[in-house]
Amino acid sequence: RQRVHRALGSGVFVDAAGHVITNEHVIAGAETIMVQLADSRVTQASIVGRDPDTDLAVLRVRLQDAPVMPLGRSDRLQVGDEVLAIGSPLGLSQTVTHGIVSATGRGQLGVATFENFIQTDAAINEGNSGGALVDASGELVGINTAVLAKNASAAGVEGIGFAIPVNLARGVMQEILDHGRVIRGWIGIVP
Repeated sequence: RQRVHRALGSGVFVDAAGHVITNEHVIAGAETIMVQLADSRVTQASIVGRDPDTDLAVLRVRLQDAPVMPLGRSDRLQVGDEVLAIGSPLGLSQTVTHGIVSATGRGQLGVATFENFIQTDAAINEGNSGGALVDASGELVGINTAVLAKNASAAGVEGIGFAIPVNLARGVMQEILDHGRVIRGWIGIVP
């Protein structure tokens, strides 16, 4: 017997060529990736490249007049800055939640190999992964990625979400577009 498993996630158009950044865990193991826009257009996406070490992936969608999100600067974020998390939590498309930046540079969460997360109290739920974290100017500053724990609601945890800084996402995307993968140097020492 075969079973078809469907998963939901979000993504962000980052250029006029139809490139979309999302989380790698959103598309991991997918045979078919379908993208639905706010105007109800639906099309298939192809994978340009993925980087499990940062939990980022770049897709390509062939659509005319795709809405492009302007890229901001995550290194200018400060604790207390207002942000909006945009995505499709639990399949509720075009959901926007409001919060502040609680911390920058968070690591050691066990989510990815390279962790440098923006922490926010804007609600991030299943389906928000890969969506936009936007600053007060409407510019992309992060890619929504995770909540503290998969059973966060059972543990009484809320208001602790994480996003990958757009500066990191920009570099990963450029490496994927240039080389099809991210090329990193390794020194061979494990502390």
